[in-house]
Amino acid sequence: MEEVKIWNHIIKWGIAQNPGLSSNPEDWSNENILALKSTLKNCLPLIRYFQMSGGDIYDHIQPYQQILEKNLWKDLVKRHMTPDRPIYSVVLPPRGILAQELPHRSTEPFSNVINEEHAAEIASWIDKKADTYSMTNNPYEFKLLLRGSRDGFTRESFWNLCDKQKNLMVVIKVKDTDEILGGYNPVGWDKALNANKGCKESFTFSLKNGDVQTSILSRVKNPIGAILCSVDYGAAFLGSLFMYCSKLNDRCYCYKGTMYEKIIREKSTYDSSSYSFFQ
Repeated sequence: MEEVKIWNHIIKWGIAQNPGLSSNPEDWSNENILALKSTLKNCLPLIRYFQMSGGDIYDHIQPYQQILEKNLWKDLVKRHMTPDRPIYSVVLPPRGILAQELPHRSTEPFSNVINEEHAAEIASWIDKKADTYSMTNNPYEFKLLLRGSRDGFTRESFWNLCDKQKNLMVVIKVKDTDEILGGYNPVGWDKALNANKGCKESFTFSLKNGDVQTSILSRVKNPIGAILCSVDYGAAFLGSLFMYCSKLNDRCYCYKGTMYEKIIREKSTYDSSSYSFFQ
């Protein structure tokens, strides 16, 4: 963590330990200053002040200079104004950076539909990253709950294995095409609810694969009722992607509604007169 962020967290914590203390240091009395200084006496010596930029010193340290030792504040000013002059405060070494250790992953393929590259792209969408994760720095491990070829392509198998589970990723392969469609539902489906459920972070998608050259991401734009919990369906993203619809003899379908941004099937891959397909 950047040193200035550590400082900001410590200040926030110290203020919280003194009920009634204003968050604006300009409002503090001498008693307030002494109280905060006493609260933070074991923390302040551990800050790497001399590893901060001049901008961070001015913006984040200067407003609270009264809780610092006078000689420390003078040395901070001296270091940034006349760096060639000696200082007498203790200069702690920079903090070490710990390498992130990713969780152990099983070598067995977690999916018959998507690969590790697909998974990294989906993980990037979950975290709203501008740059896509690589296959080696994907922070998520996918756990298989339901596999159609193993558990059955039915609503019953979906509800038996996925009911009330959260952070669910659905991926399906359209029969006789290279299309891979899916969606992410962090709040889960609830069979007993039998109604729409709100969700602000869900999205649907199609993945680049074979003849499909680009991925399509469609984030929720109307979170109220974006997830459909109904015994007539399996996984259902209202106004985008539906699985195992009883009205279509357990087929899947998708279309462009008002809940999500885009349609996730390119027109070149399906007959626009029929939105349903076999999985």
